[in-house]
Amino acid sequence: MTHVEPTLPAPMPPSTIDFAAVFAAQAKQAAREAELRPANKDRLFDALIAAGISHVTVTFDGEGDSGQIESIAAWAGETAVAFPAVEIPYAAITWDSPEVEMRQLSLEDVVEQLAYDFLSDTHGGWENNDGAYGEFCFDAGARCIHLEFNERFTSSELFTHEF
Repeated sequence: MTHVEPTLPAPMPPSTIDFAAVFAAQAKQAAREAELRPANKDRLFDALIAAGISHVTVTFDGEGDSGQIESIAAWAGETAVAFPAVEIPYAAITWDSPEVEMRQLSLEDVVEQLAYDFLSDTHGGWENNDGAYGEFCFDAGARCIHLEFNERFTSSELFTHEF
């Protein structure tokens, strides 16, 4: 019998990553972001109402691991209007700092940031594979945000026949 040397490398050592700690940090970050969201929404709705904007629509579309906001439109009743050139405070946090950072963003930028945040929270990965598309409506009078979400997927069906 011939002796053959192994051709595969030795197995990797066990991971030293503490996944429980990683998931706990991620959950803590998500909770901190969620705590900031109501005040950000209130500041946005106050500014929209002050500007005479009744609602804002945001359309999005994504697939193949890429997605984006397609359009953001402001409305006064049934009339499309321009966003006023004003900025409002927006509270944000980053992974590399425990402090809340107050940023001055345009109304349109706050709408876009909140739309991306809500998509991530409710439908993480919406832009992957077959993707998704839809529309948000930021209703200033009702002070609520409505999302219509359409998920694309590939389907197959098995039909069997016996003859």
